Amino acid sequence: MKALVYGGPGKKDLLEVEKPTIQHASDAVVRVLHTTICGTDLHILKGDVPTCLPGTILGHEGVGVVESVGAGVTAFKPGDKVLISCISSCGKCEFCRRGMYSHCSTGGWILGHTINGTQAEYVRIPHADTSLYSVPAGVGEEALVMLSDILPTGFECGVLNGKVSPGSTVAIVGAGPVGLAALLTAQFYSPAKIIIVDLDESRLDVALTLGATEAVNSSNGSAVDAIMALTEGRGVDTVIEAVGIPATFQLCQDIVAAGGVIANVGVHGSKVDLHLEKLWLHNIAITTRLVDTQTTAMLLKTVVAKKLDPARLITHRFKLADILAAYDTFAQAAKSKALKVIIS
Repeated sequence: MKALVYGGPGKKDLLEVEKPTIQHASDAVVRVLHTTICGTDLHILKGDVPTCLPGTILGHEGVGVVESVGAGVTAFKPGDKVLISCISSCGKCEFCRRGMYSHCSTGGWILGHTINGTQAEYVRIPHADTSLYSVPAGVGEEALVMLSDILPTGFECGVLNGKVSPGSTVAIVGAGPVGLAALLTAQFYSPAKIIIVDLDESRLDVALTLGATEAVNSSNGSAVDAIMALTEGRGVDTVIEAVGIPATFQLCQDIVAAGGVIANVGVHGSKVDLHLEKLWLHNIAITTRLVDTQTTAMLLKTVVAKKLDPARLITHRFKLADILAAYDTFAQAAKSKALKVIIS
């Protein structure tokens, strides 16, 4: 089969590799219909994720059809159309029993990280019963790829950890796909203001169409002043960091209101400074999290009920044979205006 294989920092190629097979009774092999590229894949290619070894097939998102199942799989059978979760969970270990599926002792974020992932014609899914979701009839398959990772990530790591509440003020720093997913799901809680912050004017325009109340371009260095002016000098109750670089984490510290929350979502590849000398008396909380996908089933229901339309985040479509071009498009988002790319 064909697959996108990581060759070490800065290296990737579409190669012919061996098709996966059932290795454990709880496995399923899924024929991939649609997958996508995540910002985390770019972090891997930058060398920010040394636990991902050369030779690994990248990708942790997708929708597909079950090809075969192990003897222990009871919830799915060959021919079933499924949503693949970015997090594999056994459902039995201590962390899974606490709802921390991302820390599953035999799972977690392993697809496209420590085992082969979804940017391929076929993928092996460990713990299939608790790591796959049935695709409802009549729902767009491409849109459901957004539920593999970015929507639960934006919702759980940003909105829920950030304690967004009715009438509150929210700033989302970073208008990439995960930041926009946080924007879409923050509206479940009716905050009074959702301020989106980014360097890219086109992404800010998209954010305004998706429900942001204000947009702040941070390219001129005056984002803090602009946000303070929008909040009568208070700052914001919730800041969602959705980039993962020192400058954006610093911005979050500068704009959080007394009693507020900084919810980190971004993948940080280098150290950041925490200014406790300014924040120690500010009554704030800082949260970090890897998505647990606890909310995937609920988000799936909102999509079925047409309360949430993740297809609005899709901007480009490619075939697997053109995945290298898809990576170029996604990596040059400022030029290509890419949000999420679908690879079929």
